[in-house]
Amino acid sequence: MKMVKCVLLGSAAGLVAVAGAQGADLPVKAKPVEYVKVCSLYGAGFWYVPGTDTCLKIGSFVRVQTTWNETGSNVPIGAGNNDAGGRETRTDTANFNFRVRTALSVDLRTQTEYGTLRSYMNVGAQWSTNNSTADNNPAVADTIFVDRGFIQFAGFTAGRIRSYFDVNAFSSFSYSNPRISGDTTHTDGIYGLAYTATFGGGISGTISLEDNGQTNNGRGHLVANMSMPEFALGAESFDNKGQAAPDIVGSLRIDQTWGYAQVSVAAHDASGGYFGTANSTLNGHPDDKYGFALTGGFTLNDVLGFKGDQFGLQACYAEGAAGYCTRAIGSWQMYSSGNNAGFGWITDGIYDNVGVAAGGSNVELTTVWGINGYAQHLWSPKWRTSVYGGYTEVDYNGNATNIINQHLPGAAGTVVCGVPVVGTVSVPLTIGAGGGGGNACSPDFSFWQIGSRTQWNPHPDLDIGVDVQWTHLNTAYKGNLVTLAANGARPAGPYTIDDQDVVSVMFRIQRNFLP
Repeated sequence: MKMVKCVLLGSAAGLVAVAGAQGADLPVKAKPVEYVKVCSLYGAGFWYVPGTDTCLKIGSFVRVQTTWNETGSNVPIGAGNNDAGGRETRTDTANFNFRVRTALSVDLRTQTEYGTLRSYMNVGAQWSTNNSTADNNPAVADTIFVDRGFIQFAGFTAGRIRSYFDVNAFSSFSYSNPRISGDTTHTDGIYGLAYTATFGGGISGTISLEDNGQTNNGRGHLVANMSMPEFALGAESFDNKGQAAPDIVGSLRIDQTWGYAQVSVAAHDASGGYFGTANSTLNGHPDDKYGFALTGGFTLNDVLGFKGDQFGLQACYAEGAAGYCTRAIGSWQMYSSGNNAGFGWITDGIYDNVGVAAGGSNVELTTVWGINGYAQHLWSPKWRTSVYGGYTEVDYNGNATNIINQHLPGAAGTVVCGVPVVGTVSVPLTIGAGGGGGNACSPDFSFWQIGSRTQWNPHPDLDIGVDVQWTHLNTAYKGNLVTLAANGARPAGPYTIDDQDVVSVMFRIQRNFLP
């Protein structure tokens, strides 16, 4: 019995030892893991940041494009602040251009007692060729850009935004950057501080303080002092008062299943610097002047019962606020064969003090108006085609026209274009007495653009398409046998100032991921 007891105790001890050894090999119980959870509050792509109640979405795109008769920035050569290539010579113009652009977006949203707190950032880099082949211009340009960077909370939006003045975004149905609209989508946005109130039924109203144009991404502050060399062949410089206040923008909008409609108004500082050929506090200055802009437009969905089809129209009118109706700020120049050329200059306003006994003129505001529209048809889920177009006109009043013509080249006191020459500046044309050669003697001009884009989506995240655009310039100072100064490889001599055309083509491939 004693022997049996010893055997049993020994066996139990052995079993305990074996169990202990096996237990040492078993994994230690892991701490609870907090898995990433999908956030369904704001649409596809959002997920909860672990340990928080904040939802995050990360997006991106990569774009590769090739253009003919367009700059790397999607603008027809010669058309508004892309004028160097408009000389159309072997050494001034690169008809073939390309760009690679990529961006990363981060969208953070959190629910609060005041509604959604949102911060959004979209930054990227691009590599583009220049539209000029001249030795003193870089062959390519590498750029870091900030497309958007804003905070939204309790109805307020602050940061780099799309302007609340804008109605239809051409980027939705065109690869190009048409000049027939002032839409800021293609300009990587502007600075703004806005408040939006919602009234129910899809109706909202916004009041916004926005950048008045101190940078190219703004609306453009474009006041010309004709006592200075402001106008030249394919060039334009401005003499602005420094920014004292932002532009004030107001809009009223309705969003419904059928589409949306919007009206907007803006006030824009169009004040000049000082009188004289050089800025000096001793010279005095013109009175401060404000311009304004008005626009209205709409987009309709599922047009004529075709699912996904869209149609939109927009009209815009501005006095002293040109950048609200067109992105074609600056000068136009387009040369063609047979010594033909076309020109145009866009300003918010001009002023002068040469030959004015009272000490100078106040700013004469420039009128810019236009209309644009588009239609898009979905042939299938993978194919779509859009057509778009518009017309823009730039008008100088009688006083402004006389001021410009008084500075055309000629001996002081001689009559050119019906007014006596009172001074010389670097002006675009040399026009004989009485406007010789039948010249129109008018700085007014206009242009229209029409185009079509066809896009193939073999995958929902992949765009492959072609955009073809025709730009027509109705030139300023139209007439025969006008003597021009040398301009790049274009020699000085007699030219015919006439309307001009350019056809541009863009091919694009773009991969999108939760943009």
